[in-house]
Amino acid sequence: MQLQKEKLLQSLRANKFSDNIIEAFSAVPREKFVPEEFAVNSYDDLALPLNEVGSTLSQPSVIAIMLQLLEVKEEDKILEIGSGCGYVLSLLSHLAKKGEIYGVEINTRLAADSIKTLEGDKKIKVFNTDGSLGLPSHAPYDRILISASAQDLTTVYQILDQLKDPGIMVAPVKDSLFQIKKINKKLEKHEFPGFLFVPLVKSNP
Repeated sequence: MQLQKEKLLQSLRANKFSDNIIEAFSAVPREKFVPEEFAVNSYDDLALPLNEVGSTLSQPSVIAIMLQLLEVKEEDKILEIGSGCGYVLSLLSHLAKKGEIYGVEINTRLAADSIKTLEGDKKIKVFNTDGSLGLPSHAPYDRILISASAQDLTTVYQILDQLKDPGIMVAPVKDSLFQIKKINKKLEKHEFPGFLFVPLVKSNP
């Protein structure tokens, strides 16, 4: 497994990801966050299924792109919506060493499993609730990461009032990844097409 991990880190270096992102991938044991039967594939550049039908852990290269677009700073307060197994929360915690990390996961089992896996990291708090409207109780945030795909930008924009100014949100919408920067009350939007994510789940009304 160590050999696969080193291959992954070499690939991230070859693709010019920042040193702090590579260090975070090196520090966080991905095998802790995936079902036991997939542990052998932990460092393959693949999306891996989780213990709930339809839930996956995104492939490392895609996570690295999202983290790069998020431009995390050491003291950032960060919200991840659709935090799943908690792997990305742990990466975010390594990037924001003096920050606060909040995760929202609608699936009860995934939320409970991630809380258990992450119990040693006191900077991370996970909430088992519908994240389609963010987490207003702890807003505002320096960075917001949505790790499931919204159907349209309207859903994403509903959460933007929880983002500080200046601040950055990264969110998948359909098959594109969007980086949205809030600067001086204006939004600067960049679209990166060609991504596939599980859909953002909302509670039934």
